[in-house]
Amino acid sequence: MSSSYFKIIGKNPLHGTIVPQGNKNEALPLLGALLLWEEDVILENLPQISDVLKLLEVLKQIGVEITQLDTRGSYRFHKKNKVKSDLPYELCSQLRGAVTLAGPILARTGRVFLPKPGGDKIGRRRMDTHLLALEALGAKIEVFPDGYEITAERLFGKDILLDETSVTATENAVMAAVFAEGTTVIRNAASEPHVQGLCRFLTQAGAKITGIGTNVLEIEGVTSLHSPGGCLTHRIGSDYLEIGSFISLAAVTGGEILIKDVNLEDLRMIRMVYSRLGIEVRPVEGGILVPSDQKLEIIPDYHGATPKIDDAPWPGFPADMTSVALVTATQCQGTVLIHEKLFESRLFFVDNIIAMGAQIILCDPHRAIVIGRSRLYGQRVASPDIRAGMAMIIAALCAEGTSEIHNIVQIDRGFEGIDTRLRSLGAQIERIPG
Repeated sequence: MSSSYFKIIGKNPLHGTIVPQGNKNEALPLLGALLLWEEDVILENLPQISDVLKLLEVLKQIGVEITQLDTRGSYRFHKKNKVKSDLPYELCSQLRGAVTLAGPILARTGRVFLPKPGGDKIGRRRMDTHLLALEALGAKIEVFPDGYEITAERLFGKDILLDETSVTATENAVMAAVFAEGTTVIRNAASEPHVQGLCRFLTQAGAKITGIGTNVLEIEGVTSLHSPGGCLTHRIGSDYLEIGSFISLAAVTGGEILIKDVNLEDLRMIRMVYSRLGIEVRPVEGGILVPSDQKLEIIPDYHGATPKIDDAPWPGFPADMTSVALVTATQCQGTVLIHEKLFESRLFFVDNIIAMGAQIILCDPHRAIVIGRSRLYGQRVASPDIRAGMAMIIAALCAEGTSEIHNIVQIDRGFEGIDTRLRSLGAQIERIPG
């Protein structure tokens, strides 16, 4: 594993224009969904991050021919042979996104062996919702120490109530249901922009999905999917989580950034939460502007009560933005409660931010009280997961002195060339080889 790290000198306002990468959380399920039909598929704006590159390697190993096109992030996928049912253990054990291959491979071949997935160290990420949904459609599940064998001679439409609003379980259920006989209804379905992107991608090839963008999806089974004209081209949308991170970077460093290629609808709750921290964003032609004249003051609730930032299923505040919101709050005058409901270990990274000088009380694994505004000082820290890594970069860029961020392999899993892109905005960040 790489021991490279980021060396960051803080207190430099960021200025300039930046284009967000493609949505990682849309790219991964789309790479599974393209297995559902025979013709070629071209995906554009695939982020060049390690999670995506590893999943491309998984696809190659199970029988997909992949050609990188001239435009960066564009690939052509050709399925010459029957797709293999056994996924490579070594790669999948490093990659949470591999779980989204289970539904499409099961639907295509009637069998899939899914190794236990890897990914972020943010607490237990249960597989039960995935397996129960596939079981409801007619699959049989056999559990092994290193993974799951899922088989089904035929899949049948069913009215399914997911036991939690899981994004990837919703995606797996949708992809499996596309070829199920009859009609499937998925209730308590996730409705994040990347789930909507997957559903629209499938409907372009003839899938019959209604309720897109709601918590109830109805899928009428079809016998096959086809690319219009023999090759379907689909562009992945911008990563609204990365956009949210850039908004924070501009605000806490006192800079001004123009962010292009933005879907404002995806940012409504993120902008609402930021406004409670005294951060305003201006829609402009071609994107959004984060101006330099930010108040950075936490707005209390009525009667002066301490406000709360908590995550929730879409259209609530994204759980993946919680770490960034917490660090942003350290630079805002006032007190706020951060409540992360989903993962029991996500907030443990705050020890690193406290070591940098932040006033944070970690109440329990899910709640932290942030008392701002804090002067931060450079420290040597290590990233446990993708989002904590970005939060640490934000902290380091507004801290006095020099910081080192280690275990950046986690950051590279979710952010494409983040050091190079931040340098284009004036950040003093250097990747030191291990």
